[in-house]
Amino acid sequence: MTLRAPATSANLGPAFDCAAVALALWNELEVTDGEGVSLEGEGEGELPSDATNLAIRAYALFDDPAGKAFRFRNRIPLERGLGSSAAAIALGLAAARPDGAPEELLAAGLELESHADNLAAALVGGLALTWEGRIAQIATTLPLVPVALVPRRRTSTEASRRSLPATVAHADAAANAGRAALLAAGAVAGDADLFAAGLDDRLHEPYRPSAELDALRAEPPVDARGATLSGSGPTVIVWADDALACAAELASRFPDHDVLELAVTERGVL
Repeated sequence: MTLRAPATSANLGPAFDCAAVALALWNELEVTDGEGVSLEGEGEGELPSDATNLAIRAYALFDDPAGKAFRFRNRIPLERGLGSSAAAIALGLAAARPDGAPEELLAAGLELESHADNLAAALVGGLALTWEGRIAQIATTLPLVPVALVPRRRTSTEASRRSLPATVAHADAAANAGRAALLAAGAVAGDADLFAAGLDDRLHEPYRPSAELDALRAEPPVDARGATLSGSGPTVIVWADDALACAAELASRFPDHDVLELAVTERGVL
């Protein structure tokens, strides 16, 4: 059995902890009869090669991994805000329970991943909303193209969350609700203007300093319509009309970063 799971970008600005989009950058898992764990690509020599591997822990939620060999090919950068953990969990869950319903897999996976947004999108693809254990894929494409600016540094999601305030001003909460509504409306309608208008956030991005995000908002790249922190960062997603021109400028301005021209995928783990 060979499966693959997509990268994901959570929050998309104002949709904090409730939305993520699946991106066509894939990690793969091959499960065969045998023993052992092998890893290629991202995390090689760094991720666990035994039963403590996150994907194997997810597999063990539904089936005994004894007598199975696991081979990983990882392309999603680690700890960069692109859902590498969610992809690993999705792969393990789907390998052990290939006919499992997405919400069943989500409920199981939350034992290992406390934030449902990335995992929901990794399971169903497209732009996914999640709440109270539910998942809704509300769009399979988006009206703007995601270009990822990926720093070399890493970010701990838990450490980043500790920087967030316990409460926010009512005006900020109200502003975010309005922007999240615009974002969803733009996504469903395929309206780039509505979608771009919905990218502003007041709940988490102001408390997660990002020199890249500040620079891109102060001087937007060619054809860019907005930029968002991907999850807790440090990756920034630039939302553009033309990915090629935008990516070329980003590569010139940020030579020490990786620039990935991505696409939304309508499919989750498969």
